[in-house]
Amino acid sequence: MTTSKRDSYQVLGVSKNASDEEVKKAFRKLALEYHPDRNKNKGATETFKEINEAYQILSDPGKRSEYDRYGHAAFTGNGGARGFDGSEVFGGFGDIFDAFFGGSSQSSTRSSRNQPRHGSHLQTSLTLDFEEAIFGTDQEISLQRTELCPRCRGSKSEPESTPKACSNCKGRGQLRRSHQNIFGQFVQDVPCQTCRGEGKIIIDPCSRCRGRGQERTNRKLVVTIPAGIESNFQIRLTGEGEPGFGGGRAGDLYVSIKINPHLLFKREGSDIVYDATINIVQATLGSKLKIPTLEGETYINIPPGTQYGSVLRLKDRGVPHLRSNRRGDQLIKVKVDIPRNLTKDQVKILTDLSQTMDNNDLIGDDKSWLGKIREGFSSEEE
Repeated sequence: MTTSKRDSYQVLGVSKNASDEEVKKAFRKLALEYHPDRNKNKGATETFKEINEAYQILSDPGKRSEYDRYGHAAFTGNGGARGFDGSEVFGGFGDIFDAFFGGSSQSSTRSSRNQPRHGSHLQTSLTLDFEEAIFGTDQEISLQRTELCPRCRGSKSEPESTPKACSNCKGRGQLRRSHQNIFGQFVQDVPCQTCRGEGKIIIDPCSRCRGRGQERTNRKLVVTIPAGIESNFQIRLTGEGEPGFGGGRAGDLYVSIKINPHLLFKREGSDIVYDATINIVQATLGSKLKIPTLEGETYINIPPGTQYGSVLRLKDRGVPHLRSNRRGDQLIKVKVDIPRNLTKDQVKILTDLSQTMDNNDLIGDDKSWLGKIREGFSSEEE
């Protein structure tokens, strides 16, 4: 069972008609009284959070309007507005002082310069031939990236040299600065400008990288391309990006794949498509047809009466599935070539043939292949 929140106007002790200046004045007074750096009593922290949330709502015209209509439900997903967790604008007690008073409390976050940081990711592209994408391959790529200096191993100093602690910050990498505002005196940690937050001074900089600890390097890598990869697919090489800082791990390298088209084949998912053209005799009587595949030539049977647009199938001659041992098929899409230049003997043969066929085949409309032949021959004669 959850405890209902107090009314935000009551929390700040203002009326619903209070002006922005009255809201701000009430917040200043209560924040001074309950701020955790000043008030160590039990419950002060929770009270300050409540004051903080009330101020964030009432100082924002949009949120205040939603609150007047729906109350706290407007910010919990039960009303007309989006959720609100009390930390939407200010991340903590130090943040609210930065934004409201221009300073920071002693609870400010310390500089993360010396903390381990993840290296940046890199991206490159690789263009493959059609067959390489189908069957997989190993490809060598070249790229420029930043790497730790091999001489100093990232320490920035000559191998026999040892950095000394910064005398300005006593090796802390930070300096403590006092700040005075209406709440009193507060302390803020800022990066030391002498050592740039490192806490140490390089006495003898590395002669190879000149004290940078890193260098740009041309690197060659071998990328293993899995069989069946598709265009626009990305391969991630873990740890092959930019190096991390302070012991953080390196970033990753993303290789974007592009595939050149093939002169004979097209890909449809896991199937390979080939367009085969046959003549009307092969389509009518059937035949054996030699066709290319990605693994060499083979023969397929053309059944008698094959129609234009028929699809024949060669099992397991298509694309390997990326995550299994299965393969797609090769699809042969049949096109029937209607001749346009016939000799008189050929016309006579086809005419005699037509006498033995149903009348529907002699109409000469779009559905009759014999009609198409006649039209083609007539146009040539004209």
